[in-house]
Amino acid sequence: MTARLGFEELLNDIISKGHCTGCGACFITCPFEEVLDYRDGPKLVGECKKCGICLKACPRYGFQAAELDEFIFGRRRAAQEVFGVHLSVHVAMATDPRVESVGQDGGVATALLLNALDSGLIDGAILSSTDPTRPWSPVPCLARSRGEILAAAGTRYSYSPGIITLRKAAEEKLERVAFVGTPCQVIALRRMQKANLRKIVGPITLVIGLFCSESFSYEGLMLEKIKKGMGIDLGDIVKMNIKGRMQITLKDGRMVEIPLKEARAYAEPYCRSCEDFSSEFADLSLGGVGLEGRTFTVVRADRGKRFLDAAVESGALEVKPVDEFKKALDLMVRLSVSKRSRARGVVSERNRR
Repeated sequence: MTARLGFEELLNDIISKGHCTGCGACFITCPFEEVLDYRDGPKLVGECKKCGICLKACPRYGFQAAELDEFIFGRRRAAQEVFGVHLSVHVAMATDPRVESVGQDGGVATALLLNALDSGLIDGAILSSTDPTRPWSPVPCLARSRGEILAAAGTRYSYSPGIITLRKAAEEKLERVAFVGTPCQVIALRRMQKANLRKIVGPITLVIGLFCSESFSYEGLMLEKIKKGMGIDLGDIVKMNIKGRMQITLKDGRMVEIPLKEARAYAEPYCRSCEDFSSEFADLSLGGVGLEGRTFTVVRADRGKRFLDAAVESGALEVKPVDEFKKALDLMVRLSVSKRSRARGVVSERNRR
């Protein structure tokens, strides 16, 4: 008789070994009340019923890239697809200066979502916004209006567990929801779709994945380094970006920089065991990769192509061929390869302990 497995497997194989991202997938998929709690990560507070659903949703437990490729795209990636299955690659930017000013890099995610909302392709989006009581502390949100989408524009470099907001979207009976998240969150969502958890992921219409090298501790980077160490009032920061260095733009127009070596002292340890730089299982993947005012845009699935084409046809986006941006393409390849190589080394070392 095969032993029934439950959350204890995640405790032993994922959480105790430092692989857990705190995405919340196990928490929202648990069908039993008062078994799991979520406070800065999943906590076992009751008796696990060993149904095994949390294991199917976790982005780190038993994850097989080839299986997910086949489920999402209907095929495995080719050897030359070093940053995952894709249909096409572009460099894009929002045409509305207001969107570009609040968005990250080219503002493509914000422009796509606004166009999709205006045209009825979605009726909401799960995003990362900010905690009004803690400047630059990200919190997940369910945006249902143009104002809410614009308010969530830009990047916060600490973790926001957007997965837990899937439950709110289902409870509010939204029918067409876009999800924007990091690679680990995208994998969790896709694994829930593969497990046919329709009550939770049924409304998801579009998955936008963000490029991600690592996430940084809010307490470490924002409070210890930037606020205390550099004497910067977090409320004075208007934008943050990474372009070889961490760049911090202030209200008075000044830009201060932190060398990446110093910033990475505050990187979350679980990010080191993640192989996915470019959100390889999304419908569309977006990131800066050295570009200024433009977004590197990877179209991976037909659904992503439809949303991108709709935004281009409406005039919300301007798209150029990636051939004009060879340095960005080369950097994309290097970052994808280096992150995968680093993660495999880390996982191998941890599993030997």
